[in-house]
Formats: sequence, structure tokens, C-alpha cells
Amino acid sequence: MSEAERVVERTEAPATPEEDRGGLARGRRVVLAVVGGAALMAVGGLLATTLVKSPAQVAAETGPPVQGVLTADVERRVLAQTVVMRGTVVADQSVAVSPQGVRSGEGAGAALVTKLPLKAGDPVTAGRLIAEVSGRPVFTLHGAQPMYRDLKPGSTGDDVAQLQQALRELGHGPGGDARGVFGAGTKAALTAHYRAIGYEPLPAVADGGAALKAAREAVRSATWAVEDASSPTGAAGPPEGTGPGGKGGATPGPGASASPAPGAGAATGAGAGAGAALGPGAGRELVRARQALGEARAALAAAEAADGPMLPTAEAVFLSSLPARVSSVGARAGSPVSGPVLTLSGGELVVEAYLKDDKRQLLRAGMTVVISSEVSGTDARGTVAAVATEPSAAQPAGPQPQQDPGQNPKGGSTGGSGGADLGYRMVVRADRPLPAGFAGQDVRLTVESAATDGEALVVPVTAVSAGADGRTVVTAVSAEGTQRRIEVRTGTSGDGFVAVTPTQAGALGAGTKVVIGVAPRETRGKSK
Repeated sequence: MSEAERVVERTEAPATPEEDRGGLARGRRVVLAVVGGAALMAVGGLLATTLVKSPAQVAAETGPPVQGVLTADVERRVLAQTVVMRGTVVADQSVAVSPQGVRSGEGAGAALVTKLPLKAGDPVTAGRLIAEVSGRPVFTLHGAQPMYRDLKPGSTGDDVAQLQQALRELGHGPGGDARGVFGAGTKAALTAHYRAIGYEPLPAVADGGAALKAAREAVRSATWAVEDASSPTGAAGPPEGTGPGGKGGATPGPGASASPAPGAGAATGAGAGAGAALGPGAGRELVRARQALGEARAALAAAEAADGPMLPTAEAVFLSSLPARVSSVGARAGSPVSGPVLTLSGGELVVEAYLKDDKRQLLRAGMTVVISSEVSGTDARGTVAAVATEPSAAQPAGPQPQQDPGQNPKGGSTGGSGGADLGYRMVVRADRPLPAGFAGQDVRLTVESAATDGEALVVPVTAVSAGADGRTVVTAVSAEGTQRRIEVRTGTSGDGFVAVTPTQAGALGAGTKVVIGVAPRETRGKSK
């Protein structure tokens, strides 16, 4: 068989099962390879379309955005202009007690605190002992006028009347003393109060009673002198034989008048035929003795009026509102008095703030205030009670403590205006008493410096513009996007809004959209 025949025979011979399975596997691999290549080409094409951009497309995407408009709705409401600041809740009256110049008796040295019966937070009532300095008491009394002088017997004035009323409130009436006159009744009342708190009052005249004793001795001596001058000794008449019908016929000389001197009192002896009056020398002596007695009695009355208890400036603290409380204690028993021993706070709680000049020009007494406590999360309404016209340099620790001898302001200062300028002091009083827990808190004050009369049309300030013709307008936008300018008159502004009134009635209403600015939209090269 030739070679050609063998090839034909091999070709026409049927394939074995093993040969069929191998061909099928090869065909599957070819199909998978083709499909994978197509998928890779599709992914590559997609990536290419994403990453590769034409110059026109790049320019479109990086160009400036097309701008649109921002709008806001017109509102109808009450608009208030507000000023917001911080303030501190303090007592209406604050008194720093620094009892300088306490008189503790002979041989006393520097003033020392010998007793402090109170601690911070304790209540203080009228007549209460609040401290003892060098053995002398310091107590409270009810009154608005601070002590500025020692009150002694014989003193007169409104401060004496205040003392009399304070003692009367404690149950120690001034008796028959006239109002404002420190007399015997006021002496008794003051002594009774001192003894009620366990002390004896200091004498007004610190001489151990020597002046009163000397005045009484002078009266007694003058009384004896009058009695001596009034006695008939040596006035029994002329010696025997010297009168009429007597020996020698002598008669009294021209100066020997038988009548006593005026006011000298009768000192003639009517009995035993004496019939003689005081001589001229004895009459003058009696007049002078009686004059000296009158002067001695006047001096005794003055000494008795000046004698008695006194109220030293350093021993009494007048508070206009009681009960009060101890805000702080600045000393301890045994320490020298070099500043405030303690600080008392009385009266209602108020809020104190200090304003810069720009805010002071916006605020005045009578404005409404919202007092907000972040600590308690509560609000209270109040009113501006006062705004100072001069800046303050005092420390802002509350209303300035009453300043008088023995009661210095906080820090022990007795005056002066040193320190930084804190601004203009403003006091806010709550419509209802603030809770005691507000004391000392730093609170937020929102003051309504202006407000519309009832509800008004209100738009954001940025919605209002002024044209070249001087007209003030807002731009309204319809639902279709068309714009129209509406002339308005502006009113109260506050918190970024302003009240407007259209010059043409009905041209603007609540809910109308007005342009307040511009905003970027979708870029032209991007699809929505």
C-alpha cells in the first residue's frame, strides 16, 4: 500500500473517545479566552471614556458656575432689637464691715478680732451681734443711712432719729425724747440694747465721771455761799448809843441804807428790836452768790446731759433691708483688723453689668430684659433699673458697699478711683424676686432696646437694597421664577431682620419670597 493510501485510510478512520474529549476541552478553552479578552476590552474602553476628556469638556467643568438666587420668606411677627451681654447676680445692698478705730479701753493695742459668731451664708437680723473686736461688740441695726459719726447724748439730726426708730423696733423705746434728739430716753434705750446682747455701752465722756462730780460739787459750794450771804450775822443794827436817842446821837451815813439790795432777800431781824437790814456789802455778796449758784446749776445740767452711753461709729452697721446674710468672712478670731472682717448682703437680688460706650448709647432705664441662667436652665424677665452716666473704675463685685468710718468697701479701700475702667454700670431688677440660688451667678442678659408696635412684615436685612434713585426696595420672586422690585419703607431692625412696609398697599405679604443673595447652581458640563 502506498503512502497516499495509508494517509487516506488514517484520515477516514473514526476517532477514538479519548480523542473526542480532548478536542472538546480545547474548544472550551478557546471560547473562554475569547470571552475574557472581550471583557477586558470592554472594561478598558469604559475606563478610557472616564479618564480621557476632550479639551472642551475640561473647560466646561473647570469654568465658573452659573449663579442662581437665594430667597427667604416674608414673615409677619413682632420684631425686637436686642442687645446681649453678661451680668452678675448680686445683692441690692452689700456692706463690707471693717471696724477700724474700735475703742476698747485704757492700754489697748491694735484692734484684734476676738469673736466671729457667724459664717458665710448665715442669716443676719436686726440687733444681731456679728463680730467682736478687742472685746467690743459690732451689731446690726435697721436703717438706710450709714453711720458717719459717733452718736452721743445731746446729738441731734436724722441719724439720731434713725437710731431711735431702730431701737424702738427692738423693743427699746426712747421715752419722751423728741424725734432726732439724743436725750435721757434714748440713753436708757441704748443702754438696754447693749445689755440685751451682753455688753455695757461706752461712756460718752471718758473721764470716769469726774466732770459730773465736779459740777455737783460746784453746785453744793454755791448753795452754801448763798446761805452764808443770806444769814443776818453782823446785821443787828448799829451799836448801842449810836442810833437815834442813843449816845452820841450818831445817825447812819448816806450809804448805810436800811433797805436790802434788790434780789438779795430779806435778812433783817424783826425780833429783839434789832430792826436792822443787811449792809450794802452783804447785799452785793448775796447777789453774786446767787448768780454763781445759777451758773453752777447750768453747768451741772450740761454735765448730766452729756453723761451717759454713746454709740461709736465702729460698733453699729445699719442695713436698709433685713434680714440680710453673710456673703463672706474675711478674718478669724485672733487676727488683726486690716480689712473687711466680713461682708453682709441684704435686699433683693439684682443683676449688675458693665457696658462699653457703644452699648450704653442703646440702653436706658425701663427697657425689658430677659435674665437667663445657664446653671439652672431658667429665664426670668426684668427691667433696666439704672444706667450710669459716668464710667466706673470700682471693682464689679456688687453694688458699692456703704462707705463710712468703720465700714469700708470691699478690699479695705476708703475711696479713690484707681483701677481699670470697667465701663458704665447697669442694674437690672427682676419683675419677680430672683431665687436665692441665682446669687453670684454669671447670667446672660438679653435687652430689648426697640420693638415694633405689634406684628409687622419682617425680612432679612440682606433682602433690602437702595437704588440710585434713593428708593428702598426688595425683590420678590414668583413661583415661575420671575422677579419684580417692590418699594418699601424700613422700620425697626434687630437680630439680622428689618421691618418693612410696602409703599403700595398689598404689594407684599407674608409668605412672599424675596431675594437675599445669590448661590451657585449645577455646572453646565455636568448632567443633573
